[in-house]
Amino acid sequence: MSLRLSTVILPVDRWHEGGRATWQRAEELGFHAAYTYDHLSWRSFRDGPWFGAVPTLTAAATATDRLRLGTLVTSPNFRHPVTLAKELISLDDISGGRITLGIGAGGNGFDATALGQEPWTPKERADRFAEFVPLLDRLLTEDAVTERGTFYSADEARDIPGCVQRPRLPFAVAATGPRGMRLAARHGQAWVTTGDPKLYESGTAAQSVEALRGQIERLGKACAEIGRDVAELDKILLTSFTPEKNAVLSSLEGFVDFAGTHRDLGFTEIVIHWPIQDSDFAADQAVFESIATEALGRLG
Repeated sequence: MSLRLSTVILPVDRWHEGGRATWQRAEELGFHAAYTYDHLSWRSFRDGPWFGAVPTLTAAATATDRLRLGTLVTSPNFRHPVTLAKELISLDDISGGRITLGIGAGGNGFDATALGQEPWTPKERADRFAEFVPLLDRLLTEDAVTERGTFYSADEARDIPGCVQRPRLPFAVAATGPRGMRLAARHGQAWVTTGDPKLYESGTAAQSVEALRGQIERLGKACAEIGRDVAELDKILLTSFTPEKNAVLSSLEGFVDFAGTHRDLGFTEIVIHWPIQDSDFAADQAVFESIATEALGRLG
């Protein structure tokens, strides 16, 4: 099974002070895609520079030619399907059809309260996600949409001319639970996971592999329930959140072993974080670039 290698570039650099050069370097290195987080702020980066995902991706689209671009991931925490659809159609047009929307249910971090609301319970996050994704799907594929939902509504929302990619730009749905898996099966062109969060602190690499195997099996069952072949979905692993953390980037040989193991599980794309020194994503830039240019060629 073929494997693609992509990167995540966190929006922490001013565009004219390193940001533009990083996205261009990602294209030069041959990554399949470069994604960014869609947060208002994130964990240990909260007290430093952090720029918006959509403007950053718009700038990246004008600075690159071939690289696919996208979010890992957007969530309902501070987004509405109507306004998000308009931004995505514009971004897909500017990029010439190179956008993938990573989308998930969101969490209880800073984004959950930035608009002054109380954090949603896990059930409410799942309920909102189950309404958000189908409405966004309609908005990106129909010229005009009217819908009344419990959480999200649209009234003659117009999205003409639609996406460059047809019938719409692809969704990469982040999910581990049954409801999210069903959304991925029905609406996704790809499925995204970071692994089992319960294993992050004290689990082992072997336990993580088994947890990921179980997730892929559950995705297959969700697809089978609606008569869809699970092979139609790309399977994306966002690294640094399994027990190996960012040590997957400590050597070329170690990464090749990691990538081969996860390719054999069924993953079609592995995403690694662009190094940021003095952070959880610190890594040797030279090793990172050797992984980008050599790792896939060394897989048996």
